[in-house]
Amino acid sequence: MKKLSSALLGGLSLMLLTQSVASMVLLNSTAMEALLEKYMDEDGDWWAAKQRGKRAITESDMQAILDLHNKLRGQVYPPASNMEYMVWDTELERTAEEWAETCLWEHGPEGLLPQIGQNLGVHWGRYRPPTSHVQAWYDEVKDYSYPYPQECNPHCPFRCSGPVCTHYTQLVWATSSRIGCAINLCYNMNVWGQIWAKAVYLVCNYSPKGNWWGYSPYKHGTPCSACPPSYGGSCRNNLCYKDDGTDKQRRPEETEENNSIEPEAPQNPGPWPRVTTQTRSPRVDPERNTVVSTQQMSQLVTCDTKLRDQCKGTPCNRYECPAGCLSSNAKVVGTVYYEMQSSICRAGLHYGVIDNDGGWLDVTRQGRKQFFIKSYKNGVQSLGKYQSANSFTLSKVTVKVITCETTVASLCPYERPARHCPRIYCPRNCLGEHSRFSRVIGTKTYSDKSSICRSALHAGVITNESGGYIDVMPVDKRRQYIGSFQNGIASESLQNPPGGKAFRVFAVI
Repeated sequence: MKKLSSALLGGLSLMLLTQSVASMVLLNSTAMEALLEKYMDEDGDWWAAKQRGKRAITESDMQAILDLHNKLRGQVYPPASNMEYMVWDTELERTAEEWAETCLWEHGPEGLLPQIGQNLGVHWGRYRPPTSHVQAWYDEVKDYSYPYPQECNPHCPFRCSGPVCTHYTQLVWATSSRIGCAINLCYNMNVWGQIWAKAVYLVCNYSPKGNWWGYSPYKHGTPCSACPPSYGGSCRNNLCYKDDGTDKQRRPEETEENNSIEPEAPQNPGPWPRVTTQTRSPRVDPERNTVVSTQQMSQLVTCDTKLRDQCKGTPCNRYECPAGCLSSNAKVVGTVYYEMQSSICRAGLHYGVIDNDGGWLDVTRQGRKQFFIKSYKNGVQSLGKYQSANSFTLSKVTVKVITCETTVASLCPYERPARHCPRIYCPRNCLGEHSRFSRVIGTKTYSDKSSICRSALHAGVITNESGGYIDVMPVDKRRQYIGSFQNGIASESLQNPPGGKAFRVFAVI
């Protein structure tokens, strides 16, 4: 099984036997993007270090991969009671390096696969962070149905409504607590019968391996309530954790990349872990330079999630709540203004911006309030608190239908304090709009003078044939925009624009 993504990113996953995916993206960029080249630049620091026999992955990429794995493992839904904190394993890194150096687009080596899990990724073109592959593997969650204990009689069913889900299940397999990855620059690499002149090959090995047939990836329950005894009852960010000196603490990196999954035949379960099969690569049209992005702005949370548990900043202001939060016991403190330790979703129920069927809501951080008032509203009893604390307010996610010409500058430009942009519905067939009247300036981050819908087409968030819903996030202080040709749209480059206001576009799934 293989996966196609936003940058000819290929993700092939398999632990002894998982499915695999490849991903691809072509970026037609200007010379300015040479600054972004890292693993593709043979004169760069990484390649020079590699030639001297040093590690096959930079320290920053190693930590970014590890941090993203732990972040994603800690936010699974339904929550996991036995999810183990993942640490870096230099022996797994060494075996990953040995396989990456073969430049073979398949799982291996054969003799090692019974002992490890393995995810693969490949891309060519300009630089893409390795975390983009990791995020793509996790994004298979949208097609995966978790098997609850009552469904496991005695074997748990494996339900995947999309082309593949086993990259996700390996990534969140509770007992897979060690990881090691390597990156190699491969010349003339054969990827599904196509020869890629310079391919950047990512190999990640996991131990113990996951994806065993008949088992769920983790146990459902209160985080850390079913940790193995060896962890001594310690918990960190919803993960079973023990401080034995193997974990190096660094500031986690935020990624902006995402992959999408191309269709692939499902696997037939057997008495052993699922075995990988390969399918023919979908045709890539170099004339359109196809890119697809599934990155979302809204954060999926649980009924118990407190605002203080989530990340901070503009990308963390829109949340998707599940159904059934009226029956949760998570506390809500305040009325209208809610204390930061309140459940996001139950506060939304209390204020009336969502009902018990769940839905989306926007959060605005309001700073410190001297006290919080208790009340009973919409089936939720909130608590009072007569002590100063940080607060937030809630609002509904509004929807606005726009034209192909509408810009962020005219709809919801960047402001301080930040305000929420509506969820946007783009019409079909914006590709045919004249670029003089519906400009697209930039790549991934666009000038706010750009057409919103054509920028969304360029980014691969929607398709020209169907249009659809998107989220936009205004940002500030962008002094340079790099043009590229993607999805049939040639975007413009621009330097030092007045104001420097910009925006990013996100998928709504």
